[in-house]
Amino acid sequence: MTGKPTTTPSEAESRPNVARMYDYYLGGCHNFAADRAAAEQILAIFPDTGVAAQTNRAFLRRAVRYAAEQGVRQFLDIGAGLPTQGNVHEVVRPLAPAARVVYVDNDEVAVAYARRLLPVDGRTVVVRGDLRRPEELLADPDVRANIDFTEPVAVLLVAVLHFVPDSDDPYAAVARLRDATAPGSMLALSHLTMDGAPPVPTQQGREIYQRSSAPLIPRTHAATARFFEGYELLDPGLVWLADWRPDGEPHAAVSHGYGGLGLRP
Repeated sequence: MTGKPTTTPSEAESRPNVARMYDYYLGGCHNFAADRAAAEQILAIFPDTGVAAQTNRAFLRRAVRYAAEQGVRQFLDIGAGLPTQGNVHEVVRPLAPAARVVYVDNDEVAVAYARRLLPVDGRTVVVRGDLRRPEELLADPDVRANIDFTEPVAVLLVAVLHFVPDSDDPYAAVARLRDATAPGSMLALSHLTMDGAPPVPTQQGREIYQRSSAPLIPRTHAATARFFEGYELLDPGLVWLADWRPDGEPHAAVSHGYGGLGLRP
C-alpha cells in the first residue's frame, strides 16, 4: 500500500475538509470533529443538504450505469473524494466485470484512505492528481497504464468543479480532458448552484466553506452548461440532479445542483 499521508493527524483534523464533510452528509464515518462541526453549520442553514448529497450520489450511479450500458469500459473519476456506498466500480462491475476504474483526488488524506479501502484487483486504481493540472493528470503513469485514451472513456466530474474558481480556468481544464479522449467518450458532470436560493443563507454557507480545504464556487445553469462545449448533451440535457433519468430512488426530489451527461462525437 502506498500513498501514506505526510500531513500530521493534528493538521489533518483541525481544518474542515470538503471531502470529509461530504462523507458526513452521506452518513459516512471517515470524518473528524472539525468536519462534522462545519457540516452541522451547513445543515443548520440548509437542512436538506444531506438529502441533496444523496441525490448527487444517486445521479453518479445513474450516469455511470448508463455509460456502462452504452458500452463504455473505462471510467476516470476526478475529484472522487472518500469511498462511500455506491462507488463507481461497484456500479460498473455487475454490468462490465472487466471495466477499469481510476479514482483521482488532489487531497493526500483522501487518496490514502481510498487506497486502504478500495479493492486491489488490478482494475481499480487510486491516483493523486489535480483537475486544475490536466496535463500532469493525463501523464500520470498509473492513469496511462489503466486508461487507453484511444478507446472511449467516461470522465466523471461529480461535485468537484464547484471547488475550482474561475481564476484556475476550469473550462480550459475540462476542454483539455475532452480533447484527450476518443470519440464515443462521455462527460458526466454535476455542479452546485445557488440559482433561486436566498442570498443571505447562500453567503453564510460560502463563508463556512471559505474556512475549509476549498472555497465553494456555485455556478448558474448557463455557466455550468459551458463545461459541455464540444459534447453532445444527451437527453434530458443539463437539469436538476433529481430530474436526470430518475429511477425512483428515495429522496429524489431534493437537488442543490445541475447534472448532465455529454457524448464526445
